[in-house]
Amino acid sequence: MSEPEDSKPKLNLIISHSGTQVTVKVKANMPFKKIFEVAEKRFGKDPGSLRFVYDGERLSPTETPAERSMEDGDVIDALLQQLGGGSRLHP
Repeated sequence: MSEPEDSKPKLNLIISHSGTQVTVKVKANMPFKKIFEVAEKRFGKDPGSLRFVYDGERLSPTETPAERSMEDGDVIDALLQQLGGGSRLHP
């Protein structure tokens, strides 16, 4: 039995952070912003404290899994946001 043309396929995306993985079920046209918020909550992180990378490229909150041609089971890396620049110590 085939699905109707207008049904939105759901993807299980795996988000990995510091050796822990969570699976988030999403619609292909859902903005990453919502996915990021769910992931940050599940990892116990403050909103905006993680950055998300897929296939070596940072994901934009306004993009969708469909725009990145993501498939069921793809992995997104969640990295702690690095704030500010490093300071150099001068002798």
